Amino acid sequence: MFKRALLAAVLTFSVARAPAQTIEGGPAPFDADLYRLAEILGALHYLRALCGANEGQKWRDEMQALMDAEAPSGERRSRMVVSFNRGYRGFQQTYRTCTPAADLAVRRYLEEGARISREITARYTN
Repeated sequence: MFKRALLAAVLTFSVARAPAQTIEGGPAPFDADLYRLAEILGALHYLRALCGANEGQKWRDEMQALMDAEAPSGERRSRMVVSFNRGYRGFQQTYRTCTPAADLAVRRYLEEGARISREITARYTN
């Protein structure tokens, strides 16, 4: 259920997102949340495969969809990629097999990712 909620929220955000930059050319007000969401997607990409979800590239594809929707460039793009990789590598260094703690992390990240997506969508879309 949480996986579906996160997917729906990410897709909704991708379609009806706010402009990537403020009028002054600075970062978007939701960039910190976007970087956190990218980190969560990276963690899910590793952990869901580790725990036998058989989803293939699903979470990487979700990250790509987010990147495509945002079309970030320069530093902003770099930070999104670094965030995704940090999420992936952080768990790759910690878990070699699916454990109850890894399964708990998956559930928590699904919940947090869904919450972030809902909040960004509610706050910054038309």
